[in-house]
Amino acid sequence: MTIKIADLSIKIYADGADKDGMLEMAKNPIVKGFTTNPTLMRKAGITDFELFARDILINIPNHSISFEVFSDDFDEMYRQALKISSWGSNVYVKIPVTNTKGESSLKLIQRLANDGIKQNITAMMTLEQVQLVSNALSSSPPSYVSVFAGRIADTGFDPVPLMQSAVKIISVHPHLELIWASPRELLNIFHANQIGCHIITVTNDILRKLSLCGKDLTQYSLETVQMFRNDAVNAGYQL
Repeated sequence: MTIKIADLSIKIYADGADKDGMLEMAKNPIVKGFTTNPTLMRKAGITDFELFARDILINIPNHSISFEVFSDDFDEMYRQALKISSWGSNVYVKIPVTNTKGESSLKLIQRLANDGIKQNITAMMTLEQVQLVSNALSSSPPSYVSVFAGRIADTGFDPVPLMQSAVKIISVHPHLELIWASPRELLNIFHANQIGCHIITVTNDILRKLSLCGKDLTQYSLETVQMFRNDAVNAGYQL
């Protein structure tokens, strides 16, 4: 059966902090939102957090965009979250599930929920975390529950059953959406879609492979052989 992107019910969010790449993806109708984090911003050479964020929001005003707090102190996270949220109605504030000491962010999450702040709770990898965070967000405005399925897979653990259970956990909260975060390959989009996950965050490198969906495998095999041959010829290899 031919795989068609148009048949997907899951929402695809572009994950990155490269302005040119974000603007490119904003023109793609299949991209419904964006996520960033301090690591991606540093990799992209961003030195002024607020300047970058405000510029992106001016250029991409109609998509959901998540920006993450970066303090390790919960009171300072709260201050940062209020400030970030004030930048636009399409902003979701990313809150890590714990600080670097392993201390739970649940009280902060509840506090922000009571303040009407849209949140994206990030870096989760266990069902216990999903359950506790979902409970903390029970009275929040629309928010995201972000599970790092790709990092779970990096440990040799199949993330699909865990993500299926996560879908069930948050199903009692219709204002919450589950994010399949840190996918490792294009196929993960279809894994996430099949189990009813709401959103998947995808890097530009993976998004650019969408044109391969449904490609004839015999033709793809031939093109691969041609690539190997052309590279050998261009390199001037001889035996």
